[in-house]
Amino acid sequence: MNILFAAAKEPPEFWLPLLARALPEDRFFAWPDTNGGDIDVAIVATHPPETFAGLPKLKLVQSLWMGVENIVADPLLPKGVPVARLVDPGMVAAMVETVTVHVLDWHRHLYLYRRWQRERLWKRRRQFLASDRTIGILGLGELGRPAAERLVSMGFRVVGFSRTPKAIAGVRTSTSLEEVLAASDAVVCLLPLTPATRGILDAAALAKIRKGGCVINLARGAHVVLPDLLAALDAGHLEHAYLDVFETEPLPADSPLWTHPKVTVTPHVAALTEPRTAVPRIAENLERLRRGELPANLVDFSRGY
Repeated sequence: MNILFAAAKEPPEFWLPLLARALPEDRFFAWPDTNGGDIDVAIVATHPPETFAGLPKLKLVQSLWMGVENIVADPLLPKGVPVARLVDPGMVAAMVETVTVHVLDWHRHLYLYRRWQRERLWKRRRQFLASDRTIGILGLGELGRPAAERLVSMGFRVVGFSRTPKAIAGVRTSTSLEEVLAASDAVVCLLPLTPATRGILDAAALAKIRKGGCVINLARGAHVVLPDLLAALDAGHLEHAYLDVFETEPLPADSPLWTHPKVTVTPHVAALTEPRTAVPRIAENLERLRRGELPANLVDFSRGY
Protein backbone atom coordinates (compact mmCIF):
# COMPACT_ATOMS: atom_id res chain seq x y z
CA MET A 1 0.00 0.00 0.00
CA ASN A 2 1.00 3.62 -0.51
CA ILE A 3 0.85 5.50 2.79
CA LEU A 4 0.90 9.27 3.25
CA PHE A 5 2.17 10.80 6.51
CA ALA A 6 0.71 14.27 7.06
CA ALA A 7 1.17 15.83 10.49
CA ALA A 8 1.98 19.44 11.25
CA LYS A 9 3.08 18.67 14.82
CA GLU A 10 4.75 15.28 14.39
CA PRO A 11 8.09 15.02 12.52
CA PRO A 12 7.98 12.57 9.58
CA GLU A 13 11.73 11.94 9.87
CA PHE A 14 11.04 10.40 13.27
CA TRP A 15 7.87 8.46 12.49
CA LEU A 16 8.52 7.15 8.97
CA PRO A 17 11.46 4.86 9.84
CA LEU A 18 9.42 3.34 12.68
CA LEU A 19 6.41 2.79 10.43
CA ALA A 20 8.56 1.41 7.60
CA ARG A 21 10.10 -1.19 9.93
CA ALA A 22 6.65 -2.25 11.12
CA LEU A 23 5.19 -2.33 7.58
CA PRO A 24 8.04 -3.38 5.28
CA GLU A 25 5.70 -4.24 2.38
CA ASP A 26 4.42 -0.68 2.09
CA ARG A 27 5.68 2.58 0.59
CA PHE A 28 5.66 5.80 2.61
CA PHE A 29 5.39 9.42 1.53
CA ALA A 30 5.66 12.58 3.61
CA TRP A 31 3.34 15.49 2.84
CA PRO A 32 3.39 17.35 0.47
CA ASP A 33 4.58 14.39 -1.61
CA THR A 34 1.32 12.55 -2.34
CA ASN A 35 2.75 10.18 -4.97
CA GLY A 36 0.65 11.90 -7.60
CA GLY A 37 -2.52 11.18 -5.61
CA ASP A 38 -1.91 7.42 -5.54
CA ILE A 39 -2.39 6.99 -1.79
CA ASP A 40 -4.23 4.19 -0.02
CA VAL A 41 -3.90 5.33 3.60
CA ALA A 42 -3.29 8.73 5.20
CA ILE A 43 -1.77 8.81 8.68
CA VAL A 44 -2.53 12.25 10.08
CA ALA A 45 -2.28 14.50 13.13
CA THR A 46 -3.16 18.20 12.79
CA HIS A 47 -2.92 17.65 9.05
CA PRO A 48 -2.24 20.46 6.54
CA PRO A 49 -5.42 21.99 5.05
CA GLU A 50 -5.10 20.43 1.59
CA THR A 51 -4.12 16.95 2.74
CA PHE A 52 -7.20 15.13 1.43
CA ALA A 53 -7.46 16.99 -1.89
CA GLY A 54 -6.76 14.80 -4.91
CA LEU A 55 -6.57 11.41 -3.19
CA PRO A 56 -9.15 9.40 -5.19
CA LYS A 57 -7.85 6.00 -4.04
CA LEU A 58 -7.91 6.78 -0.31
CA LYS A 59 -9.24 3.82 1.70
CA LEU A 60 -8.53 4.86 5.29
CA VAL A 61 -7.53 7.85 7.38
CA GLN A 62 -5.63 6.74 10.47
CA SER A 63 -5.29 9.38 13.18
CA LEU A 64 -2.12 9.56 15.26
CA TRP A 65 -4.23 10.87 18.13
CA MET A 66 -7.43 9.89 19.90
CA GLY A 67 -9.08 13.22 19.11
CA VAL A 68 -10.45 13.38 15.57
CA GLU A 69 -12.54 16.58 15.51
CA ASN A 70 -10.21 18.28 13.00
CA ILE A 71 -10.42 15.30 10.66
CA VAL A 72 -14.19 14.78 10.67
CA ALA A 73 -14.76 18.53 10.21
CA ASP A 74 -12.47 18.76 7.16
CA PRO A 75 -14.64 19.57 4.12
CA LEU A 76 -12.08 17.88 1.85
CA LEU A 77 -12.36 14.51 3.59
CA PRO A 78 -13.71 12.20 0.85
CA LYS A 79 -17.22 10.91 1.53
CA GLY A 80 -17.32 7.32 2.61
CA VAL A 81 -13.67 7.05 3.62
CA PRO A 82 -13.44 5.61 7.15
CA VAL A 83 -11.47 7.36 9.86
CA ALA A 84 -9.81 5.43 12.69
CA ARG A 85 -8.91 6.88 16.07
CA LEU A 86 -5.65 5.77 17.64
CA VAL A 87 -6.19 4.00 20.95
CA ASP A 88 -2.58 3.88 22.09
CA PRO A 89 -1.90 1.92 25.31
CA GLY A 90 1.00 4.21 26.17
CA MET A 91 -1.19 7.28 25.80
CA VAL A 92 -3.92 5.71 27.91
CA ALA A 93 -1.43 4.89 30.68
CA ALA A 94 -0.07 8.45 30.60
CA MET A 95 -3.56 9.93 30.83
CA VAL A 96 -4.43 7.79 33.83
CA GLU A 97 -1.23 8.97 35.52
CA THR A 98 -2.04 12.62 34.78
CA VAL A 99 -5.60 12.33 36.09
CA THR A 100 -4.28 10.65 39.22
CA VAL A 101 -1.57 13.21 39.93
CA HIS A 102 -3.93 16.18 39.49
CA VAL A 103 -6.62 14.61 41.69
CA LEU A 104 -4.01 13.93 44.38
CA ASP A 105 -2.54 17.43 44.04
CA TRP A 106 -5.98 18.88 44.78
CA HIS A 107 -6.94 16.25 47.37
CA ARG A 108 -3.73 16.73 49.37
CA HIS A 109 -3.80 20.57 48.98
CA LEU A 110 -0.37 20.57 47.33
CA TYR A 111 -1.40 23.37 44.95
CA LEU A 112 -2.08 25.51 48.03
CA TYR A 113 1.10 24.56 49.88
CA ARG A 114 3.14 25.59 46.83
CA ARG A 115 1.44 28.98 46.90
CA TRP A 116 2.05 29.34 50.64
CA GLN A 117 5.69 28.37 50.19
CA ARG A 118 6.15 31.30 47.81
CA GLU A 119 4.50 33.50 50.45
CA ARG A 120 6.59 31.96 53.29
CA LEU A 121 3.45 30.95 55.16
CA TRP A 122 3.49 27.99 57.57
CA LYS A 123 -0.12 26.85 57.56
CA ARG A 124 -2.02 23.60 57.34
CA ARG A 125 -5.27 22.55 55.77
CA ARG A 126 -7.59 19.87 57.03
CA GLN A 127 -6.67 16.36 55.89
CA PHE A 128 -9.31 14.30 54.06
CA LEU A 129 -9.53 10.61 53.34
CA ALA A 130 -9.94 9.57 49.71
CA SER A 131 -13.34 8.16 50.68
CA ASP A 132 -14.41 11.69 51.70
CA ARG A 133 -14.05 12.85 48.09
CA THR A 134 -16.23 12.24 45.06
CA ILE A 135 -14.52 12.57 41.69
CA GLY A 136 -16.67 13.10 38.60
CA ILE A 137 -15.34 11.76 35.32
CA LEU A 138 -16.92 13.25 32.19
CA GLY A 139 -16.48 10.69 29.43
CA LEU A 140 -16.19 6.99 30.19
CA GLY A 141 -14.53 5.75 27.02
CA GLU A 142 -11.01 4.51 26.36
CA LEU A 143 -9.51 7.16 28.68
CA GLY A 144 -12.26 7.75 31.21
CA ARG A 145 -12.90 4.14 32.15
CA PRO A 146 -9.32 3.28 33.22
CA ALA A 147 -8.98 6.65 34.99
CA ALA A 148 -12.17 5.95 36.94
CA GLU A 149 -11.00 2.44 37.80
CA ARG A 150 -7.66 3.76 39.07
CA LEU A 151 -9.36 6.31 41.34
CA VAL A 152 -11.74 3.65 42.69
CA SER A 153 -8.76 1.44 43.51
CA MET A 154 -7.31 4.33 45.56
CA GLY A 155 -10.46 4.64 47.65
CA PHE A 156 -12.12 7.66 46.03
CA ARG A 157 -15.83 7.71 45.38
CA VAL A 158 -16.25 8.04 41.62
CA VAL A 159 -19.22 9.09 39.51
CA GLY A 160 -19.16 9.16 35.74
CA PHE A 161 -21.05 10.83 32.92
CA SER A 162 -21.40 9.32 29.46
CA ARG A 163 -23.73 9.86 26.55
CA THR A 164 -24.81 6.22 26.63
CA PRO A 165 -25.27 3.97 29.69
CA LYS A 166 -22.06 2.37 30.98
CA ALA A 167 -21.35 -0.16 33.72
CA ILE A 168 -18.02 0.11 35.59
CA ALA A 169 -17.38 -1.72 38.84
CA GLY A 170 -17.35 0.69 41.77
CA VAL A 171 -18.43 3.70 39.69
CA ARG A 172 -21.87 5.30 39.82
CA THR A 173 -22.56 6.13 36.19
CA SER A 174 -25.23 8.38 34.71
CA THR A 175 -26.31 9.87 31.41
CA SER A 176 -27.28 13.04 33.32
CA LEU A 177 -24.51 15.62 33.35
CA GLU A 178 -26.29 17.63 36.03
CA GLU A 179 -26.50 14.61 38.33
CA VAL A 180 -22.79 13.88 38.01
CA LEU A 181 -21.72 17.51 38.50
CA ALA A 182 -23.90 17.94 41.58
CA ALA A 183 -22.34 14.86 43.19
CA SER A 184 -18.73 15.87 42.42
CA ASP A 185 -16.06 17.55 44.51
CA ALA A 186 -13.66 17.45 41.55
CA VAL A 187 -14.52 17.12 37.87
CA VAL A 188 -12.24 15.58 35.25
CA CYS A 189 -13.14 16.31 31.61
CA LEU A 190 -12.15 13.57 29.16
CA LEU A 191 -14.95 14.08 26.65
CA PRO A 192 -14.52 14.10 22.87
CA LEU A 193 -15.08 17.52 21.35
CA THR A 194 -18.34 17.60 19.40
CA PRO A 195 -21.00 20.29 18.84
CA ALA A 196 -22.85 18.82 21.83
CA THR A 197 -19.85 19.08 24.19
CA ARG A 198 -18.41 22.43 23.10
CA GLY A 199 -18.76 24.82 26.04
CA ILE A 200 -20.23 22.08 28.23
CA LEU A 201 -18.48 23.46 31.33
CA ASP A 202 -20.14 26.87 31.46
CA ALA A 203 -21.30 28.98 34.40
CA ALA A 204 -24.40 26.87 35.03
CA ALA A 205 -22.43 23.62 34.96
CA LEU A 206 -19.59 24.92 37.13
CA ALA A 207 -22.06 26.18 39.73
CA LYS A 208 -23.32 22.63 40.22
CA ILE A 209 -19.90 21.33 41.34
CA ARG A 210 -19.59 21.23 45.12
CA LYS A 211 -18.05 24.32 46.71
CA GLY A 212 -14.30 24.07 47.17
CA GLY A 213 -13.89 21.66 44.29
CA CYS A 214 -11.73 21.77 41.20
CA VAL A 215 -11.88 21.30 37.44
CA ILE A 216 -9.33 19.19 35.57
CA ASN A 217 -9.60 19.63 31.80
CA LEU A 218 -7.43 17.22 29.82
CA ALA A 219 -9.66 16.88 26.74
CA ARG A 220 -10.03 20.00 24.56
CA GLY A 221 -9.91 23.68 25.45
CA ALA A 222 -13.31 24.38 23.91
CA HIS A 223 -15.05 22.27 26.55
CA VAL A 224 -14.56 25.03 29.12
CA VAL A 225 -15.98 28.54 28.95
CA LEU A 226 -12.91 30.29 30.38
CA PRO A 227 -14.55 33.54 31.60
CA ASP A 228 -17.08 31.42 33.51
CA LEU A 229 -14.32 29.28 35.01
CA LEU A 230 -12.30 32.31 36.10
CA ALA A 231 -15.42 33.82 37.66
CA ALA A 232 -16.07 30.61 39.63
CA LEU A 233 -12.45 30.60 40.85
CA ASP A 234 -12.41 34.29 41.75
CA ALA A 235 -15.71 33.97 43.63
CA GLY A 236 -14.29 31.13 45.72
CA HIS A 237 -16.77 28.53 44.52
CA LEU A 238 -13.95 26.47 43.00
CA GLU A 239 -10.54 26.09 44.66
CA HIS A 240 -8.40 25.28 41.66
CA ALA A 241 -8.32 24.43 37.95
CA TYR A 242 -5.84 22.21 36.11
CA LEU A 243 -5.82 23.09 32.41
CA ASP A 244 -3.78 21.17 29.86
CA VAL A 245 -5.68 22.17 26.70
CA PHE A 246 -6.71 25.52 25.25
CA GLU A 247 -8.60 26.85 22.25
CA THR A 248 -5.47 28.73 21.15
CA GLU A 249 -2.22 26.79 21.46
CA PRO A 250 0.42 27.71 22.41
CA LEU A 251 -1.36 29.66 25.13
CA PRO A 252 -0.78 33.38 24.37
CA ALA A 253 1.75 35.09 26.61
CA ASP A 254 -0.84 37.68 27.69
CA SER A 255 -3.38 35.09 28.85
CA PRO A 256 -4.44 35.66 32.48
CA LEU A 257 -4.23 31.91 33.01
CA TRP A 258 -0.42 32.04 33.21
CA THR A 259 -0.43 34.05 36.43
CA HIS A 260 -3.76 33.18 38.01
CA PRO A 261 -3.05 31.88 41.54
CA LYS A 262 -5.77 29.22 41.26
CA VAL A 263 -4.81 27.80 37.86
CA THR A 264 -2.20 25.19 36.96
CA VAL A 265 -1.22 25.35 33.27
CA THR A 266 0.49 22.56 31.36
CA PRO A 267 1.29 22.68 27.60
CA HIS A 268 -0.99 19.91 26.23
CA VAL A 269 1.14 17.13 27.67
CA ALA A 270 -1.40 15.11 29.66
CA ALA A 271 -0.95 12.15 27.32
CA LEU A 272 1.30 12.16 24.27
CA THR A 273 1.27 9.52 21.57
CA GLU A 274 3.89 6.96 22.56
CA PRO A 275 5.62 5.58 19.44
CA ARG A 276 6.65 2.30 21.11
CA THR A 277 3.01 1.40 21.71
CA ALA A 278 1.34 3.41 18.94
CA VAL A 279 3.20 2.00 15.92
CA PRO A 280 2.09 -1.61 16.57
CA ARG A 281 -1.53 -0.42 16.81
CA ILE A 282 -1.25 1.51 13.54
CA ALA A 283 0.39 -1.46 11.83
CA GLU A 284 -2.34 -3.77 13.10
CA ASN A 285 -5.03 -1.52 11.62
CA LEU A 286 -3.30 -1.39 8.24
CA GLU A 287 -2.92 -5.16 8.22
CA ARG A 288 -6.65 -5.43 8.90
CA LEU A 289 -7.27 -3.21 5.90
CA ARG A 290 -4.94 -5.32 3.77
CA ARG A 291 -6.88 -8.46 4.74
CA GLY A 292 -10.19 -6.85 3.86
CA GLU A 293 -11.25 -6.56 7.52
CA LEU A 294 -12.69 -3.51 9.28
CA PRO A 295 -10.02 -1.42 11.02
CA ALA A 296 -10.35 -0.99 14.77
CA ASN A 297 -11.66 2.16 16.50
CA LEU A 298 -13.53 3.56 13.51
CA VAL A 299 -15.19 6.94 13.97
CA ASP A 300 -18.97 7.07 14.16
CA PHE A 301 -19.64 10.17 12.06
CA SER A 302 -23.12 10.58 13.55
CA ARG A 303 -21.48 11.15 16.94
CA GLY A 304 -18.38 12.93 15.67
CA TYR A 305 -15.89 10.55 17.34
